[in-house]
Parts: sequence; structure tokens; C-alpha cells
Amino acid sequence: MSIDVGSVAPDFTLKSQHGEDITLSSYRGDTNVLLVFFPFAFSGICTGELGEIRDNAGVFEDDGVQVLAVSCDHFFANRAFADRDGYAFPILSDFWPHGEVTKAYGTFNDDAGAPNRGTYLIDREGIVRWMVQKGIGEPRDLAEYRTAVAELS
Repeated sequence: MSIDVGSVAPDFTLKSQHGEDITLSSYRGDTNVLLVFFPFAFSGICTGELGEIRDNAGVFEDDGVQVLAVSCDHFFANRAFADRDGYAFPILSDFWPHGEVTKAYGTFNDDAGAPNRGTYLIDREGIVRWMVQKGIGEPRDLAEYRTAVAELS
């Protein structure tokens, strides 16, 4: 399946690094969401990308955007990753059924058994307003996020 700009974002409920259920549709009507799929906790590019988001949290918070990061790692691994690197935003586990949400967004990499680097900016009404997809070894550019968020406001 593939997601297009202008389409309704598929809803889901996944466990955060704290074991809490997070449902995408619970943000509807209140908050925009930046949904960031990443391949592997503790890997170099993922650590760098999520660190940039952490270090620039104001870019998102000031414009009413909730960051939700998603991997296929177990939520216990995501907890250790978040604790080690100080990620305050939810890191969600698409562990089981393995990659179900990642597949719904069209970013699952069958060969790696993990997400490619897909990012989706979802507005308060649950509509995908911007997206970028990169391969596992291709880092995303934070400047693109800033531009998309600014245009959404």
C-alpha cells in the first residue's frame, strides 16, 4: 500500500517506549503530527536523525506538531534507546504484528524487515499534507521538515 499527499492517514495504535498505547486519531482536531519511521534503534543514521529532532524540538512544538517516531523494534529496545539519548517524544513499536503499520504507510523494507525512512506530516484533520521517503541508508534533511511545518501553519 502507498500513501499519497491529500489522503487520510491510516489510523493505528502502537505502544510507546513507556508501554503506553498511542493512537494516531487521538490527535485529530487538536494537533498536527510528524510521523517519522526509522529502521533501527541505536544505529548511526537513526540516532543522528532523531537527535536533530530532539535538539530542534521547538520547531515542532511552537507550530503545534507532535513528533511520533516509529520502528519495528520492541518497545523495550525503544525505551533503552530513548533513555540513552534523551528522546522526550514518543517512540512507537511496530513490533507485532511485525511492521503492520509500517506496511500500511508503504515504507516497509521486506529485505531488511524494517522501515525505510518515511516521514509524513499529518494535519489536525488527519490528512497527509507532506511526505518524504528515503532508503535505509539515506538520511533525511531536517530543513525539509522545517519547511513543511512552516507551510502547514
